[in-house]
Amino acid sequence: MTMLARPETPRHAPTSAPVPNRRRKQRRWPLRLAVTGVVVFCLAPFFWMVVSSLRRSADIFDKTPVPTPVSLENYAAVLHPSQGFLRSLLNSLIVAGTTTVLALVIATLTAYAMARLDFPFKRLVLTAIIATCMFPVVSIVVPLLKLFTSWGWINTYQALIVPSMSFALPLAVWILTAFFRQIPAELEQAAMIDGCTRSQAFRKVILPLAAPGVFTTAIITFITAWNEFIIALTMTNRASMETAPVAISKFVGATEFEIPFGSQMAAGVVVTVPLVVLVVVFQRRIVDGLTAGAVK
Repeated sequence: MTMLARPETPRHAPTSAPVPNRRRKQRRWPLRLAVTGVVVFCLAPFFWMVVSSLRRSADIFDKTPVPTPVSLENYAAVLHPSQGFLRSLLNSLIVAGTTTVLALVIATLTAYAMARLDFPFKRLVLTAIIATCMFPVVSIVVPLLKLFTSWGWINTYQALIVPSMSFALPLAVWILTAFFRQIPAELEQAAMIDGCTRSQAFRKVILPLAAPGVFTTAIITFITAWNEFIIALTMTNRASMETAPVAISKFVGATEFEIPFGSQMAAGVVVTVPLVVLVVVFQRRIVDGLTAGAVK
């Protein structure tokens, strides 16, 4: 009796390219194109500001994408001590830094209470806190101007810091409240079982876990206070107390009818570059603060 041999199958059969992977790559192209378009749209004004700041005054209206020749005369004019722009940068740093520190201290304690404590109308209180950010700055400038004039606060740092906190503080409370809610309460309870008080558990357990969120809130608060314009314009009438955005708006040319576009562009670059460097250097911390939570 003869047995029929089975046909041998090749061990390494040729496989075709996976079609789903091809389709997946094809679907990514529209997304990449859209992201590229958004990036170009957002960076184009900054690019043109940098290019214009490197042109000579006679070439300021040229439309070439690269300045020819490259000139630093606008930066020399802006950073000259007689211009007073360095003093304005110092004022902006003092106001933004102080606003950030005070807002973080108050917002951290307030957000922790909003996230952990139960009391009547808590949701309404949180809604009222974030609603204060929606008020236009113009609506509070005139009452604050009258109040600060009677207090003798005009041309002082507190006249710039207190109104800035009225907008930075609610935003900081909202961000940190959402972050504290993501941290498991069991960690705090375990620390209290081991002998810590609530304040010690907050300082030794919750705050280290909340560090990315606090850092992210600090960056957002600093940028908001650094870019503030209307309050600084209203509460100061001395050049020595002007912040950088106000100083840029008051640049004048050699004559009454001349607008120093080049100097304004150079000053805009000087004001913007620190914020860009801050975000680029600490981008990982910012992303961690926006995405970290219960898993961490």
